[in-house]
Amino acid sequence: MADPLFTHLSRSRLKFIGITALTLLFSAACLAQDITLNETGSTLLYPLFTTWVTHYTMSHPGVHIHIGATGSEAGIQQVEAGKVEIGASDAYMSDAQITQHARIINVPLAIAAQTVNYNVPGLNEVHLKLDGPTLAAIYTGTVRSWNAPQIAALNPDVRLPAHAIVPIRRAEGSGETFVFTQFLTFSTPSWETNPGYGTTIAWPDVPGSATAMGNAGMVKAIASTDYSIGYVGVSYSDSVAQAKIGTAALKNGAGEFVMPTTETIMAGAASLGARTPPDERLTLVFAPASGAYPLVNYEYAVVSTHQADPAVAAAIRRFLLWTIVPSEENQAWQSEAHLIPLPPHIWELSQAQIQSIR
Repeated sequence: MADPLFTHLSRSRLKFIGITALTLLFSAACLAQDITLNETGSTLLYPLFTTWVTHYTMSHPGVHIHIGATGSEAGIQQVEAGKVEIGASDAYMSDAQITQHARIINVPLAIAAQTVNYNVPGLNEVHLKLDGPTLAAIYTGTVRSWNAPQIAALNPDVRLPAHAIVPIRRAEGSGETFVFTQFLTFSTPSWETNPGYGTTIAWPDVPGSATAMGNAGMVKAIASTDYSIGYVGVSYSDSVAQAKIGTAALKNGAGEFVMPTTETIMAGAASLGARTPPDERLTLVFAPASGAYPLVNYEYAVVSTHQADPAVAAAIRRFLLWTIVPSEENQAWQSEAHLIPLPPHIWELSQAQIQSIR
């Protein structure tokens, strides 16, 4: 399979960039002693952050990084309140939030996606076809059973059960909710009007619906609840497979039903990624390109550019630059978490933003 990060970079250039960046980072790291950084937020990014922190602190013994999986909304809020140095988020901050906190930046570290998963006995090995309007109807309670005409029309060759659907959503403010509800908003005019999208929204009251905390909680809730449906961060794909729950093929902006694969996620990111502005706040959801998976997003580090301690600012810069270094090792870690490294033009934008932290 073609290298997803280095399509437009020669391997010789990659090697030069990687070695040069790593040399600078490791040389500078020797100057940092006994610095503590605190991170919290996205449960989707948590598995990769765990790997990053483990390897980084092994080679940087003077740096201590505490991480937490509290949900994207909490990650943003904790940075806004000055309680942590790094917030991890699947969602970018709104214009209103940026106006209130002009010194906070949103820095993509990787590309991710969400999957729509379900537990329908006898059909979990079938990739049911679903689209935005049907999912919106399920989460508003308009479509209540698995054999409803809307679902049957999308899956004419599947014998669907006449059983009530149990829609499951995240209980806490979540970046997965942000991306999932963006998909419903962009694909379904009635959802755009109300309730719209966000890390937290006013969910319609659907009888029999349920909530779950975090991605791990969502997988567990779907697996333990027959006839349920929910949405999960792609970094939990291994947990989804182990739980033997189904994964839907979703209708994209080009009218195609696609599965979440490295190729389709890359296609979704490439379709919209060229529009990424310098502040890198951009949705990658519901791309119009052929072959694009519709639930794609940047994984952000949310950080204040103004730190009270210059040594802390330097430690944040070094760590974040290290996380996006284009190396085969870093690519392997991201692949293990089912995430995709940043393409060159986004990497350059993220590097520029990180350098602004002082």
